[in-house]
Amino acid sequence: MPARRVTATIALAALASLLAVNAARADGPAISTPGTPTVVSNEPHQLTLSWAPSTWVEPGAEQPINYEVQVPLGPNTYRFLGATTDTTITLTDLAPGTTYRIAVAARALGGYSDTSPTTTVRTAAGRATVSYLNLDWSPTNNQIQHLLKVTNTGTGPLDLSTVRVRYHLRFEGGNTSLVPNCDWAALGCDRIRQTVQFFVPPGGPSAMTTPAPPGPPPGTPVPGWVELTFTDGTLAPGQSTGPIQLRHHRHSWSTIDERDDPSWLAATGQWIDNGRITLDVDGVREFGDTSS
Repeated sequence: MPARRVTATIALAALASLLAVNAARADGPAISTPGTPTVVSNEPHQLTLSWAPSTWVEPGAEQPINYEVQVPLGPNTYRFLGATTDTTITLTDLAPGTTYRIAVAARALGGYSDTSPTTTVRTAAGRATVSYLNLDWSPTNNQIQHLLKVTNTGTGPLDLSTVRVRYHLRFEGGNTSLVPNCDWAALGCDRIRQTVQFFVPPGGPSAMTTPAPPGPPPGTPVPGWVELTFTDGTLAPGQSTGPIQLRHHRHSWSTIDERDDPSWLAATGQWIDNGRITLDVDGVREFGDTSS
C-alpha cells in the first residue's frame, strides 16, 4: 500500500476513534461513578473516608482525576467538604455527634462523573450533646414549644457556664419580634439565660442608610437564633441537665410558621438528638451543624 494511503488510513482510524470517544462522552459522563464512600475512622471532629476509584469510560487523552467530597442539599446543589486526587480523604472541622450525608464526584479536565451514592454517618460524640422533644404538634400556631436537654458525653466534668446552645430559626415576613420563655427546668429557670439574635439582610428594616441599599424581596425570611446559656453548674460524665421546657411567641401573639426553621423537627412524642441545634463549649463546636 502506498505510504500516502497508509497515512490517510491511520488518520481516518484516529479520527473515527476520536469521534467514538466524543460520541460516548456526549451520551453520558466521560468518567465512571466513584464507589460509595465508606468510613475508615470516625472521631469527634473528623472523618476519614475511602471509595473505589473512577476510570475513564473510553480510552483517549485522559487527564488526572480529582475527587470532590460533598453533602448533597438538593438538585445540582451541594456543600463542598474537600477534594483530593487520592481515593482516601480525612475531613476536619466537622461537628461531633452530627449526621452527614456524604457523596463523591469525579472531575477532570475534559470529563466528569455522576455523583456516587451517599453514605449517612453520625460523627463521634464530642463533649456534649443536645436532645430535643417537640411539644408543638401544630407548627403554624402562635408559639414555639419544645424541651431541650444537654448531656455531658465527654470524659471529664462539664462546666455549664462554658456551654452555649443555639436553636436556629427564620423570622418570616421580616418580623423579628420574639419573646423567649423558660416555663420549667429541672435545674431551675433562674440558672438559664436566653437571648434572641437575628441578621437582617442589607436593605432590611434595620438598615440605617437613606436610601437603604438594595435588599431581598419583601417577606424574605430573616435568619437568627435563640441562644441559651447557663449561669453555673457542673455535669459529671454521662449526666444531663434534665428537661428544660421552652416557649417562644411574638409580642403580638401572631402566628409563627416553624416549618422553615433549621432546628425544627416535626413532633414525634419522643426525645431525639437534634443535630440541627448547635452546642459550643468554650467557643468550640461540640454538637450540631445547620449545614449538614
